[in-house]
Amino acid sequence: MLCRDIMKVIETTYPKHAALEWDNVGLLVGRMDKEVNSIYVALDATNEVIEDAISCKADMLITHHPLLFSPLKTITDEDYIGSRVVKLLQHDISYYAMHTNYDVLGMAELSGAILGLDDRKVLEVTDDETREGIGRVGMLKSEMSLQECCELVKERFHLDTVKVFGNLNEKIQRVAISPGSGKHMSEFALAEGAQVLVTGDIDHHEGLDAVERGLFIIDAGHYGLEHIFIEDVAEFMKEKICGVGVVTAKKTNPFHVI
Repeated sequence: MLCRDIMKVIETTYPKHAALEWDNVGLLVGRMDKEVNSIYVALDATNEVIEDAISCKADMLITHHPLLFSPLKTITDEDYIGSRVVKLLQHDISYYAMHTNYDVLGMAELSGAILGLDDRKVLEVTDDETREGIGRVGMLKSEMSLQECCELVKERFHLDTVKVFGNLNEKIQRVAISPGSGKHMSEFALAEGAQVLVTGDIDHHEGLDAVERGLFIIDAGHYGLEHIFIEDVAEFMKEKICGVGVVTAKKTNPFHVI
C-alpha cells in the first residue's frame, strides 16, 4: 500500500484541519509514493525509536509529537534534529505526525473513557463549528478522596507515580482530564466546575495557584497520559489497513523518579 493511501485513511478520521493552527502535522519526511509494508508507531521520533524502526525494517514511522516544529535552515548530521531527518531519508522511511488533530479527535475522548468519566463533555472547544476540542470533563461513578483518585489514575494509565497538589483527604467527583501539557487548562477546568484536573507538565507555581482557586491537580506526566496514543493508533491501523504490519514502540517513560 502506498504511503499516500495510508495518509488518506488516517486523514479521513483525523483530518489535518482539526489540528491547532500552531501545529505541524502530516507527512513531514519522505516519499508519498513509498510502498509501505510495515508501520512503526511511537510517541516521539527519538534516535532510539528511529533506530528501532530501521531494525524492524519499517517503511513508515507514525508519531504523536512532530519531530519538526520550526523551519530548518540546514539538514545535516551535525544538527540533532537534522541528523534524524537524514537517517529517515537514508533508510527511505516516510515519517508522519498526527498531533493536535489526534488530541482533538482521539486522545480527548479516549482519555476520559479510560478514566471512567460519565457525562463527558469537551473541556476546551477548539472548533466552534464541530464543538470538538482538547480534553474532557465528567463525573466519576462515585465520590472518592483525592488520594483514591490518584490511585485510580495510576491504575488506569499504568503508572508508578503521580504528582498531586491538594488535600489528599478531600472528596471529589467532577474531574477534568487533559493529556499532555496542561499549563493553560486550569481556567477551562474551573469554568466547568471540575474539582480536580488530571494533566501533565504542571510546575510549582501553577500547582499552588490552582489549589488556591479551588482546583486540585494530579500531574500524571506528559508521557504518562499520552502513551495511550501508541496502542490506540496501532489498533486503528490494523483495523483500517489490510496487508500492512504494525509494530509499536515499547512503553518507556523518558525519565525516572528515584
